[in-house]
Amino acid sequence: MAEDLGYEWKGTTMDYAEHDRTYMGFLALVKYGSIAIVAILLGMLVGLIIGGGIIMSVLTVIVFFVAASFVLSDSKAPKTH
Repeated sequence: MAEDLGYEWKGTTMDYAEHDRTYMGFLALVKYGSIAIVAILLGMLVGLIIGGGIIMSVLTVIVFFVAASFVLSDSKAPKTH
């Protein structure tokens, strides 16, 4: 039924360390990207809607980004890999 094509399939080995490193980079990008988007939206809220001005808007973005990054940091979490 099936023809012998004259070669054997030799499965490739996956570089699991590189896979884990890429995945952790993706998770960090999503985490900090989400924090940045929320910080920008809060800055726009303070600057445009509440009327805090540009300085308060920028300060709100910086303070929220630093605080959220500190709260969501993984430094206390045990490393499994």
